[in-house]
Amino acid sequence: MILKVKPSEVSGIVNIPGSKSHTIRSMFFAGLAEGRSIIRNPLISSDSVSAVNLCKAFGASYEFDGNCYTVGGMGGSPQVPEDIIDVGNSGTSLRLGLMTAALVAGYTVFTGDYQIRKRQIGPLVKAINNLGGEAYTTRGNESAPVVVKGRAKGGFTTLDAVTSQYLSSILLSAPLLENDTHIEVTRLNEVPYVEITLWWLDKFGIKYKHNNMKEFIIQGQQKYPQFECTIPGDFSSATFFMVLAAITGQEFRLTNLDMTDPQGDKLVLSILEDMGAKVSFDSNSVTVKGQNLTGRTIDMNSIPDALPAMAVAGCFAQGETRLVNVPQARLKETDRINVMCRELTKMGAGIEELPDGLIIRESSLKGCRVNGHDDHRVVMALAVAGLKAAGETVIETAEAMNVTFPGFVDCIKNCGGDIRLCEE
Repeated sequence: MILKVKPSEVSGIVNIPGSKSHTIRSMFFAGLAEGRSIIRNPLISSDSVSAVNLCKAFGASYEFDGNCYTVGGMGGSPQVPEDIIDVGNSGTSLRLGLMTAALVAGYTVFTGDYQIRKRQIGPLVKAINNLGGEAYTTRGNESAPVVVKGRAKGGFTTLDAVTSQYLSSILLSAPLLENDTHIEVTRLNEVPYVEITLWWLDKFGIKYKHNNMKEFIIQGQQKYPQFECTIPGDFSSATFFMVLAAITGQEFRLTNLDMTDPQGDKLVLSILEDMGAKVSFDSNSVTVKGQNLTGRTIDMNSIPDALPAMAVAGCFAQGETRLVNVPQARLKETDRINVMCRELTKMGAGIEELPDGLIIRESSLKGCRVNGHDDHRVVMALAVAGLKAAGETVIETAEAMNVTFPGFVDCIKNCGGDIRLCEE
């Protein structure tokens, strides 16, 4: 599929879909819990469906009525899957699923699409082995396909959390192990995503302690109770509309956002405000109004998912914008640093790569044919750029939006955007 985008006057109200991070975590916690849990306002996308199917493979049940999931939990004892688990494009599901598989008294085999089969899981595989499970990648290249055998017992491991998902995976399953688990974290990127996981552990009263995120001790032989929750809106998805408001000078009101939630990408609001945009919020919404933006040096380590959108923002900011300290952005669905540099260059951006980020200079973008590289955040960022660029922008692999934001095109249209999704 391709997206055809033309410059447009856009503004309005957008109801932001549920958080992917919270949705997928809630599916795992409910699946591992005892009894029946209720999850309202979940994100319905290909990534969240992958998480549901993974947990079903371990024995949990999921019923969806159009607004909420009712989940029958496994009581902390996942069963041996009947078949190989294919996570599609969902890196979060794969990584959280690996440690879940270490709870199984038997073998689990995971695979995924071509991007998943390139993404690194080596540090997590090593940690599973250190904690008493057995895990190995079938090609010996630290990427899926991967085989896991449990049950892990707990114990001590070091962990290089170049992606926070490695640590979240262990934190999610460690309370169900026989022994206590002690993790020494040698590197941790994306701290807010770990804070989301800890928010859930606190919600359930799980006993753990940590030393400034450098060392964790999680008590074993605990249980997850059944629960009810409502998933808040996704600040990562909202980022595209925040940036769109900022670069167009128009106003967007984004609803279903909770500023008290631990999601890291709410930091984008203060960054855009520092660059010159006007930001206000109430208990359930955020309003962003664009003004003249000025470039800044921005530490992106805690918000790597915002890099594609912020690269677009940099094109419309006076002077120079530097996105730094985010080397893990090269380890996502694509090497987002390289991909955003290549595609925005096609549109006329003055942009160059750093080892850990990008330098972007104020530019006059022109529409052209660009490639989304099967990366949902790249596709949506390029669409935002196209709405402000001169002429028509055509974006390939547009179907990737379904990973996190299937309604993105409709939201843009409802705000006055000239955007069409069509066959090649």
